[in-house]
Amino acid sequence: MASHIEHVDPGHSSFFLAFRDELAEDHFVRFHAHQGLELLFIHEGHGVVEVEGNRYELSGGSLYCFQPYQLHKLEIPRRKDTRYVRTNLTFDPRYLEPYLASFPKLRSFLRYLSRGALSTPKFAFADDLFLPLMEHHMASLQDNGEDQESRILLLISVLRYLQTSVIPQPELSPEEWSAAKTVHIEAMMDWIEREFRQPFRLEQLADELHLSAYYVSHLFKQYTGVTLTDYVTARRIREACALLGSTDMPVRQIAHETGRLSAPYFCKLFKKHKGMTPLDYRSALHEAAK
Repeated sequence: MASHIEHVDPGHSSFFLAFRDELAEDHFVRFHAHQGLELLFIHEGHGVVEVEGNRYELSGGSLYCFQPYQLHKLEIPRRKDTRYVRTNLTFDPRYLEPYLASFPKLRSFLRYLSRGALSTPKFAFADDLFLPLMEHHMASLQDNGEDQESRILLLISVLRYLQTSVIPQPELSPEEWSAAKTVHIEAMMDWIEREFRQPFRLEQLADELHLSAYYVSHLFKQYTGVTLTDYVTARRIREACALLGSTDMPVRQIAHETGRLSAPYFCKLFKKHKGMTPLDYRSALHEAAK
């Protein structure tokens, strides 16, 4: 089977779930990107995953977290007496965020998964912990016709499981998770969301929050696990991917729109983060549309 690229949208509900889906193709190959956050749990199987120029071994007990617009390739060779069983949960983070207003740690974790600079997309998970959690929620989904409440509760439960048992984050004491500090973090993220298209100036952010530049930088890294610069860059790259996939805007204009960057610097930055040039990324998505 020839490799192909597809642009995947989670759909009108911004939610897609395939629980313990078994694929029996002779040679399974997928190369795609999508606008949602994809959590791919591998229960059984062996193969290779490629993410932005890096290769990872696919095997049972491994979880892959693919961020929005992150191109990734899965290849599972056909082996005698070997099955490929996975759970695929893909959703738009914006679908869940409003329900996490009372859970600042969990909302910060979701933003870390979907917007942060993850050091790796691969993590280990325990089937004996994950399966009972999913089976409980699958029964609720079936009983209630996959209504929104059941989906939100499933997402919150899975996110909490990942936060506590699978994906490490900086440990913070209850004092460090004070209301004042979480308000500052939310304000920083909101500011970045408004201003990432402009040249980033730490001093301007600090002044608007009436805090020192050092404190802003230290606090953000402490809570999110990434630097402000890496977070801003990841946000710009994500916006660039959206523009490359949904418009015919020239690369030069996209570079300007996502940080007032020069085209050469933008292309260098994009390739560093995505493993390909902006035009190659656009071509991949356009081929999928055909």
